[in-house]
Amino acid sequence: MLVLAGIIAVQLGAGLAARTFSQAGPAGMTGLRLWWAALILAAFGGRALGRTLRAIIAARAWRDLAIAVTFGLVLATMNFSIYQSFARIPLGVAVTIEFLGPLAVAVASSRRRLDLLWVVLAATGVLLLTQGGVRLAGSGAAGPLLGLSTTATGLAFALVSAACWAAYILLSRATGRRFSGSAGLVIAMIVAALLVTGPAIAQAGPALMQPGTIAEGLAVGLLSSVIPYRLELEVLRRVPAGVFGIWMSMEPAVAALAGLAILGQALAARQWLAIVLVVIASAGAARSPASSGQPRAGPSAGASAELPGVPSAELRAELPPPAS
Repeated sequence: MLVLAGIIAVQLGAGLAARTFSQAGPAGMTGLRLWWAALILAAFGGRALGRTLRAIIAARAWRDLAIAVTFGLVLATMNFSIYQSFARIPLGVAVTIEFLGPLAVAVASSRRRLDLLWVVLAATGVLLLTQGGVRLAGSGAAGPLLGLSTTATGLAFALVSAACWAAYILLSRATGRRFSGSAGLVIAMIVAALLVTGPAIAQAGPALMQPGTIAEGLAVGLLSSVIPYRLELEVLRRVPAGVFGIWMSMEPAVAALAGLAILGQALAARQWLAIVLVVIASAGAARSPASSGQPRAGPSAGASAELPGVPSAELRAELPPPAS
């Protein structure tokens, strides 16, 4: 129930963000979400950040700083891309494509032949999603389809977000190993917030100063980050990471339902089938030996087991959930 509540909160936040695009645009909403996240994280971890920066300068640990800055670049690109995708294609389609990122990491970390089946299922789902346009609810049986160029652009942004999600997983581990506490994440979020400032101001301008838009940005941050983040942390204290990953594979389907309920985005039967195929592929990949709930051998043997595509329990205690 905690997992499902967290998934619903994430997708409600995504739906609210998409509905607010008419006021601030996708770039403006990206800025508001990242600004709030950076502000909240800095408020709780500002003192540790100061100590960390002084230690980096004293030790000249520029490589560690570069990892955190790169992490921030990926966070900015991931959030910007998925919101640009939401503005062009239905929520369920965008999140399904984005889920290919952790799926790729999960398959790449395994040597099982069975994982080839998950690749085939996911590829079939993507092919089904990319066939033709996207029909909107309320347009009628013969209603217009979104332009193919708009759909292609939305799919391209979703693929960029998927690639960033894969990089996010790898960089989150690297950041967690190089920085104690939340200092590395605070650096990354500040970098991400700064990087999206230009596009956000250019697109939204004065709208970013309207109290209603600011409040909606805060609501999106709470729904998409704070609430699910806390719930998922509690779940990871109770169930193995592999089980958690299988449950999280429900997210594309919940995103499609949220898009229908909040934004009136109806999907064709073919697209629902595509989402089901990607969900099955994600759940299957989450059952790899690396996600069995047992600690890995080697340097990380003392840490919790890590699900490919999902940071460890300790690391998720310091990281925001992905962009959607």
